[in-house]
Amino acid sequence: MQLNAQSVKDSSFRIIMTGVHFSGQLPQNNLAQRFGPNLSAGVDLIWKTKRNFLFGVEGSFFWSKNVREDVVASMKNSDGFITDNEGYPADLRLTENGWNFAAKVGMIIPHTGHNPNSGIFFTVGAGYIQHKIKLYDANQKIAAVKGDLKKGYDRLSGGFALSQFIGYQYLSHNRLANFNFGVEFYEGFTKSFRGFNYDTGLKDTQNRIDVLMGLRFTWILPLYKRAKDFYYY
Repeated sequence: MQLNAQSVKDSSFRIIMTGVHFSGQLPQNNLAQRFGPNLSAGVDLIWKTKRNFLFGVEGSFFWSKNVREDVVASMKNSDGFITDNEGYPADLRLTENGWNFAAKVGMIIPHTGHNPNSGIFFTVGAGYIQHKIKLYDANQKIAAVKGDLKKGYDRLSGGFALSQFIGYQYLSHNRLANFNFGVEFYEGFTKSFRGFNYDTGLKDTQNRIDVLMGLRFTWILPLYKRAKDFYYY
């Protein structure tokens, strides 16, 4: 007679979960005045206990071509163009560039999944967020943004951040399909790291509340000890 040992199908396990996540996000509050919708990608490392508590860290990089704050308006001529050092139309590109890091805790809600290690879950976290406007001079012919002069226009900002996530986690019985998806939120309490902005000639002393909300999908690699079958005769 064969007796089956406990498995992920019928028992809650201690599991280390490494993941790669992808998000589409919408800036809100102060951040929406500077940037439009963005993409985000990053990694997670989560420890799940037998009681389905979650402890972990995550890091993400986010980017976008949707820059709403025109930090180079003062460089434009009457026709709305920026000219290079030789008087020709310049190729200056503005993009969003940012990253965030957080430590987080959470829980999988019991009896909401197809096995004890899956189901509806939530996390809350705290960490850091930073973002800026990246200025790229394609032909390297604009003296006003050469080298460190870019820093006078890039609006580099950062500070303490909170995060929340609610979604569904699926861990398959055979380890072949493991993922989660849901809604994420970040609130950054940030300020400018630059002395003053070259385009306005003013110091930026604003205390910002930068909010991101989005939909996230994470592909998970779960690491746990496989329980073996045993036999009794």
